[in-house]
Amino acid sequence: MIAIRKPARSSALLALLVAACDRAPEQPVLPKAASDFAATTACTPPPSRRVHIKGGVFLMGSDAVYAEEGPPRETRVSEFWIDQHEVTNAQFAAFVKATGYVTIAEKPVDPAQFGVPVSQIPSQMLQPGSAVFTPPDRPTRNYADWWAYVPGANWKKPYGPGGPDAAPAQPVVHLAWDDMHAYAAWAGGRLPTEAEWEFAATAGVPDSTVQPAPDAANSWQGVFPVVNEATDGFKGISPVGCFRPNAFGLYDMVGNVWEVTTDFYRAGHDPNDRDNPRGPSESDAYDPLNPGFPSRVMKGGSYLCAPNYCQRYRPESRQGRDPGLGASNVGFRLVYDKSK
Repeated sequence: MIAIRKPARSSALLALLVAACDRAPEQPVLPKAASDFAATTACTPPPSRRVHIKGGVFLMGSDAVYAEEGPPRETRVSEFWIDQHEVTNAQFAAFVKATGYVTIAEKPVDPAQFGVPVSQIPSQMLQPGSAVFTPPDRPTRNYADWWAYVPGANWKKPYGPGGPDAAPAQPVVHLAWDDMHAYAAWAGGRLPTEAEWEFAATAGVPDSTVQPAPDAANSWQGVFPVVNEATDGFKGISPVGCFRPNAFGLYDMVGNVWEVTTDFYRAGHDPNDRDNPRGPSESDAYDPLNPGFPSRVMKGGSYLCAPNYCQRYRPESRQGRDPGLGASNVGFRLVYDKSK
């Protein structure tokens, strides 16, 4: 039996389908000079360890930039332990070696996800693959212009079969929710709640809308998506630990790659849910970009966030994440309920 993706009608996947239909059939579009978006700057990764977060009360959320991040309210979080950095390719490779696990992006796509007759789906959209950032050749604000579904893209080949291999010290990407959950179960951890993640990312520092300094986080310097000045040393994903840690000693809590949490997504926070909140129920979740099924909350922005487009290089930032489709700028880290 051939394993296939779970049926789930994804607006993101439909957008990639539309973009694919606008291009010549059977010609998957790969990023221009994919190696330009692979890290070439070296740094020494920090040790893989759990950091104890004692818990406490903090101001969660913000009304400074995007409405879906508010309202801000005092929130209590209990103690937990969290990975010092994002899960890396090396760590995920150890999981795959031990279990033989095959990710969603390595399996054929179920045509039912598109909600259209199979005859209308370009054949490359049904091949195993994932969403890869593809820099456009002109200024645009349409995200379908810089995302391409690339057959053969997965955690081992993040830029597609013609691009470089995954670097061991970089965050693992191109994972769906089920992939992250499977790794967490094997590693003895879990994905954080949004409140846990934001408390750890904030680390007692008041919110700010200013783009992080080049030595503080991996974000986009220049005019997104066409001018990438890379003054922080990276045009794409950086290895973990290349930027200074926050006050809790955690690396890359903003920028580099988005990090998925366990909470279902709904725009805005419940102002009355202040004690270890866990987000809305699955039935109350709603993501306007993926209205057909519940999305998960992802946090912290990525290397693609710039002042002119995505001011989400902040602990308070949040968006819904399609649980069935990976992307080249989305990763995760784990939390734990005990030290070991």
